[in-house]
Amino acid sequence: MKGWGKGMSDFLGDEHRALQARFGTEKIAKVIEEAAMKDRVGGADRAFIESRDMFFLASVNADGQPTSSYKGGDPGFIRVLDDKTIVFPSYDGNGMYYSMGNIANNAKLGLLFIDFETPHRLRLEGSATLDDDPALLASYPEAQLVVRVAVARVWVNCPRYVHRYQRLETSRYVPCEGEPAPLAAWKRIDDMQGALPERDRNRVEAAGGLISGQEYRDKLLKGET
Repeated sequence: MKGWGKGMSDFLGDEHRALQARFGTEKIAKVIEEAAMKDRVGGADRAFIESRDMFFLASVNADGQPTSSYKGGDPGFIRVLDDKTIVFPSYDGNGMYYSMGNIANNAKLGLLFIDFETPHRLRLEGSATLDDDPALLASYPEAQLVVRVAVARVWVNCPRYVHRYQRLETSRYVPCEGEPAPLAAWKRIDDMQGALPERDRNRVEAAGGLISGQEYRDKLLKGET
């Protein structure tokens, strides 16, 4: 395994070391840390990241509570600008801007990239900023912001507990060039209309008109949203 990585001496703390001692894994933990941990994105990792159409994002809210979310798009929506920088878009969501607000408050992020078919997985940690550069935004149809991540560490994770799943289709809500993404089904709920931005209210009729909360729940359970 020589040459895998450089090791990250600040990666694990006393609590980690204590658990390794308890279960007799100090040596293997040291080998893995020194071999697999890297502080930049290499060629194979870059290819894997840029081939993904989804990842899981961990951020920290204003109370210090970690939270996670799913981010999806077309393959290539996560871009490696250089070996220390990746970017991904923030698309229309539920209006809370939970992940983006977390980033604005606390830059620390964790990203988990998974290929459920192979399987294969990669972890990445870093510090993020919100970017509204017009040129960068223009390269992502319908993106509201772009998240720029300064890479702190990246490493391949053992996939042995990853269940194999097969991809069926791309979400119809993923923005694409030249065609507006469909209106989210929940934005058609009658009780939501008073809270929606005008740009969304103006699209409800063309999207099929108003529905009740119960109708939305029925559609949700049937996978029709």
